[in-house]
Amino acid sequence: MSTINVERNPSEDRLKELDVSSWPIWSKEASEFPWKYDAKEICYLLEGDVVVTPDGGEPVEIKKGDLVTFPKDMSCTWEIRKDVRKHYTFE
Repeated sequence: MSTINVERNPSEDRLKELDVSSWPIWSKEASEFPWKYDAKEICYLLEGDVVVTPDGGEPVEIKKGDLVTFPKDMSCTWEIRKDVRKHYTFE
């Protein structure tokens, strides 16, 4: 099973290399919901505090400033503890 990869506070060079600032922004209020990734997603949290728990896996904390990669075909539950704004892209 693929895992969630979290890069804490990536460098400006890393963000520029990925062209993160050109990605769309997604926002969501505090809530909890199931999610399935149909494609690999990379996102960069501008705001928020989230716990993502893969089905049958361990919870992963994601916070402002984290660059996160979610694997294709992963099913999980998102628990947004503080409203989220993130840049995102699918591969």
